[in-house]
Amino acid sequence: MPLTLKQIENASPKTKPYKLSDGGGLCLLVSVTGAKLWRWRYCFDGKEKMMAFGEYPALGLKDVRELHFEARRILISGSDPMAKRKAEAQDKQKAIRDEQRESEKSFEKIARCWWDWWAIGKSPRHAETVMNRLEADVFPAIGHLSADDIQPGQVRNIITAIEARGASDVAKRAHQTIGQIFRFAIARDLATRNPAGDFKPRDVLAAVESENFARVDETDLPELLVKMDNYEGDALTRLGLKLMAYCFPRTSELIETPWTEIDLVRARWEIPRERMKMKTPHIIPLSRQAVDVLKALKLLAGRSRLVFPGANDKTIPMSNNTLLYALYRLGYKGRMTGHGFRGLASTILNENDFDEEHVDLQLAHMKRNKVSAAYNHAKYLKQRTAMMQWWADYLDTQLEKGNAATLNH
Repeated sequence: MPLTLKQIENASPKTKPYKLSDGGGLCLLVSVTGAKLWRWRYCFDGKEKMMAFGEYPALGLKDVRELHFEARRILISGSDPMAKRKAEAQDKQKAIRDEQRESEKSFEKIARCWWDWWAIGKSPRHAETVMNRLEADVFPAIGHLSADDIQPGQVRNIITAIEARGASDVAKRAHQTIGQIFRFAIARDLATRNPAGDFKPRDVLAAVESENFARVDETDLPELLVKMDNYEGDALTRLGLKLMAYCFPRTSELIETPWTEIDLVRARWEIPRERMKMKTPHIIPLSRQAVDVLKALKLLAGRSRLVFPGANDKTIPMSNNTLLYALYRLGYKGRMTGHGFRGLASTILNENDFDEEHVDLQLAHMKRNKVSAAYNHAKYLKQRTAMMQWWADYLDTQLEKGNAATLNH
């Protein structure tokens, strides 16, 4: 007779294991500990075998009968149910191992390994920004894919999607980061090719109007500052280069400055909207070093209303190319421009844990609508003042480093 739930529940352990039959070779084995185990006795190829299904009550009566029925169907078809189950288990384990191996080569897995390796020595804020951008823009698109399955078109789609939201600079950096990750993978036999290397951002991103962004690397900054400090040309030009470095304004904003914008007592340089590229007012907090430079410029300017008057006509600003040509004479043609100080400041400040919004505001890069334009120019002024003093101190440290290197040679 088939078993009933009442019989199963009432089955108590005895001094020896015993079985309760359900028919067709299926039985419930009651152990001396009270465990109730489903077993099926059958014959295959002339040999008697015992197949385990599971334990009651985790495996109920209805469920075990379904398993028993399926096992008998396999036996009738001419196969050994236990051998088939073992083969299926091995196939499943193999699939799991294969999936694990593939996951080791997934782009996201490789990218996170790259980040752990790359982030050593980087500022925490900069490293976090890079990972945040990968998680927001890159992993959702290709993170789950095996590195060798990723095609150039998928990388293109990522950076054009970033560009579409108005972040072309971020799109370029995303392309650069993806390329770095693939090079890391290739060097470790985790990938065989770099799909980001098949094209450059300018091949797919819209051209944007830009200034000459040529600039030296941070490692070359000490030597540049030494050469600027020892510039043997016009004193006005030498001081202009120093003020450009300390304050990193746009060149036109620097050379056209009237003294009415400079407040040496409050240590502020306030540029009206008419003179700004973004057509909104801009405040540059003046570091102690910048104030000293401006005091020296005041002596040179005499009665001129301009901080940087022309060499022949004191009523007009110096030539727009004066500072650029001075850099040429110092040996930096094609390597450094006035705008280059802005790029250096942006990179170094961001990599030294300064808030990205504070840096963008100081560069006058922040997008502002007409309602907020009158107010945002003074936003985070306390934090920006501290940041500008840190920057000036940093430049002085680099100058000292450059001077020490010159003496050692």
